Amino acid sequence: MKMIVAIIRPEKIEEVQQALAESDVYLMTVSDVRGCGRQKGFTETYRAQDNVMRLLPKLKLEIAVNDAFVEAAVEAIVRSARTGELGKVGDGKIFVLPMDDCIQIRTGETGAIAIGP
Repeated sequence: MKMIVAIIRPEKIEEVQQALAESDVYLMTVSDVRGCGRQKGFTETYRAQDNVMRLLPKLKLEIAVNDAFVEAAVEAIVRSARTGELGKVGDGKIFVLPMDDCIQIRTGETGAIAIGP
């Protein structure tokens, strides 16, 4: 079992969800987050004063998958979250983490069965 954590541009969520669904990955948690990386933010002028916005809005996807779905899920996210053919700075990152266990609260099932197909 793995936990896939992906940080993506907010405008890419529909494309990512569709690509994941085509790979039979439907379950995810999505959070609004702010962060900075190579994109380094932007300067915004408000009431004749320049403000540097370093923390940019992003979406954080957390997706628990069985080992058989890891490669397909990662490929779907990369393909759908990339801007243009070559991508742009700020498209995001994907982290694949080991997951020791999963417990479904309703049924008490544990492990790969709790995640589902």
